Amino acid sequence: MRQFFVHNFGCRATQADGAALESLLAQRGLSAASDWNAADLVVLNSCTVTAAADEALRHTVRRVYRENPEAKILVTGCYAQRAPEEIAALPGVEWVVGNSDKSAIPDLVSSDYHGQIHVHDIFAQHDFLSAPVEDAAGDRARPNLKIQDGCNNRCSFCVIPFVRGRSRSMPEDQVIDQVRGLAANYKEIVLSGINLGRWNREPGKSLRLAGLLKRMLDETEVERIRLSSVEPMDFSDELFTLMAESPRIAKHVHAPLQSGSDTVLRRMHRKYRPRHYADRVNKARQWMPDAAIGADVMTGFPGETDAEFEETFRFIDELPFTYLHVFTYSARPGTPAAEAPTQVPMPLRKERNKRLRDLAEQKNLTFRQHFIGRKLSVVTLGDGPRALSDNFLKVDLLQDARANQLREVRIGTVTPNGLAEHDPLRVL
Repeated sequence: MRQFFVHNFGCRATQADGAALESLLAQRGLSAASDWNAADLVVLNSCTVTAAADEALRHTVRRVYRENPEAKILVTGCYAQRAPEEIAALPGVEWVVGNSDKSAIPDLVSSDYHGQIHVHDIFAQHDFLSAPVEDAAGDRARPNLKIQDGCNNRCSFCVIPFVRGRSRSMPEDQVIDQVRGLAANYKEIVLSGINLGRWNREPGKSLRLAGLLKRMLDETEVERIRLSSVEPMDFSDELFTLMAESPRIAKHVHAPLQSGSDTVLRRMHRKYRPRHYADRVNKARQWMPDAAIGADVMTGFPGETDAEFEETFRFIDELPFTYLHVFTYSARPGTPAAEAPTQVPMPLRKERNKRLRDLAEQKNLTFRQHFIGRKLSVVTLGDGPRALSDNFLKVDLLQDARANQLREVRIGTVTPNGLAEHDPLRVL
């Protein structure tokens, strides 16, 4: 095999894993192909967070096999870890490699055939596979650096701990070295993980996420750090204070909520109650008045009654959210929630999803309108007029700009999905 192509599905952590695989394969003398049709080896790095993610992988396997039947297909990632036999039965699949064996992929593809399925106990996994990767949306300005992997929580709906393993962290000195290197080429760096707030919580370690951020500010030239999703109770007062005081940390708080109903949260086995969550969000708004505040919310969790959904709706309505990621519950095999007898009908799940999305749109519009006539710090995203503000708002610039530039712009008006820079030829 001479050329490879890696296609990633799912979250930022998967993107970082894929970038690491690309680097490892290149070290073995393979070169990256422009697409899977030109590759001898096609690596599909899967996600399994929903049934739709599973189907996307299966569809892609069939398409690659149809379009490039001579290529060897290797499926890895979370779906591969969860259901290797299911994937192995797909036409054209040469290897199925779980997250447990992902770092061995270069050896597998460059040596004699050693079997189709390579999946072992994920909880025995201590390797940390990661490499910086440009934003999955195609932006050439915001590299994603995965510094944490795995999860020790056991939410009743989630399969991720069983396909990612225990929480483990990139060593702090390695993080600083990575950030220092990225800062030489990028204005903004996004820190990510499966459970980012649990970075360095392994036994015997004392430095926490806030302390790591302080080291980044003190020891690197990075101009802007953005945190991806952090569990609500890991947003400590120390972390909020640092975010509020440093102009080099994006004013952007994303804390998964899932439900605003106490009873639903208990069935989900989430570790906080609505009052705890509200305290964190209100404190974020108090200390960072212009911050983006977002959440993941799930509709149609098993047993969710009309009354419980209305609790969630009112809870969200009363809090200063600026956006939501709303998901319809998708049963994951092997999780307690999937076995619950009171599954919510899919049409009702989707109806609730739409109500929350409509509410989120209203909140986001109100938030955007607040910045008309004001200046925002933005990073340019590509060779074009697109930019992203410090507080996570899309901004259309008056003129095309090179990617990866920080600038301050005055806002003139709202657009259907964001904001637009003020045109001096128009009266505000």
